Amino acid sequence: MAKSEKELELETIHKKSWKQQAVDYFIITIASFLYAAAVALFLDPNSLAPGGVTGISIILNRLTSIETGTWIMIVNIPILLLGIWKFGIRFIISTLYCTVLISFFTNLLAPLGAVTSDPFLASLAGSALAAVGMGFIFKAGATSGGTDIIIKVIRLKIPYLRTGMIFLITDAMIVTASAFVLKDVEKAIYAGFTVFLISRILDLVLYGQDEAKLVFVISDRAQSINKRLLEDLDVGVTFIKGRGGYSREEKDVILCAFKKHLAPKVEAIVREQDPAAFMIISSATEIYGEGYKSYFGEKL
Repeated sequence: MAKSEKELELETIHKKSWKQQAVDYFIITIASFLYAAAVALFLDPNSLAPGGVTGISIILNRLTSIETGTWIMIVNIPILLLGIWKFGIRFIISTLYCTVLISFFTNLLAPLGAVTSDPFLASLAGSALAAVGMGFIFKAGATSGGTDIIIKVIRLKIPYLRTGMIFLITDAMIVTASAFVLKDVEKAIYAGFTVFLISRILDLVLYGQDEAKLVFVISDRAQSINKRLLEDLDVGVTFIKGRGGYSREEKDVILCAFKKHLAPKVEAIVREQDPAAFMIISSATEIYGEGYKSYFGEKL
């Protein structure tokens, strides 16, 4: 009897050796420490509340006597439960581990106080540390939880909303709220600057300078890969007819262009659906059409 896609996914995960998993969790541990250091030593003591759960936790810390790291865990609990309900426990395990570590390390480092009291330097250093930490967390196959899960759930209900736009709206709301709660517009502006820097530095850490990625996938499970790419990432997919040079067998070749920040997720989907797939990923700096550059306005 043919196996379901879910069973094939689980088989792929189980094939990952314990050494590979140990390396991934070691990387997540170090990366979580770096992210927590950014929060505890630069952002939080300077009242810089960037977007996401971190920003919310810093704001809540100012309204209560509960530590910021503890708030990071508390705010994430219902979000993680939502993730388990919608996507299953397998999706959440590494994220839960990462969240617990960030919470623990943030509280551990907080007594050391601010490395600098200059909000500009704090935003620069905090952004760099946070982005590097997040980059390695993503590369190890985890997330830091929070708004990543919420946005994924929102897009299940409203798939036409773009992920980047949702992030922008939620971060803007949190930064704006910090201006009122902390009663410091200047700090809110620096927090907005921090959000921008984290986004840009994270892109550089993960993908370098290139603007987008182009992937070709040759697989016997092209249809299941296509379904996951469309449903999970909302990226366009084109099938090209191909024929094996040796076998002479005809098969579908997937052609897909996507924003560079989606590259790890695209790789993960292909790996989960077909570990034996032949995949070529290249940089694409000039893409014209819907969702990318305008044919008429980009080179003026």
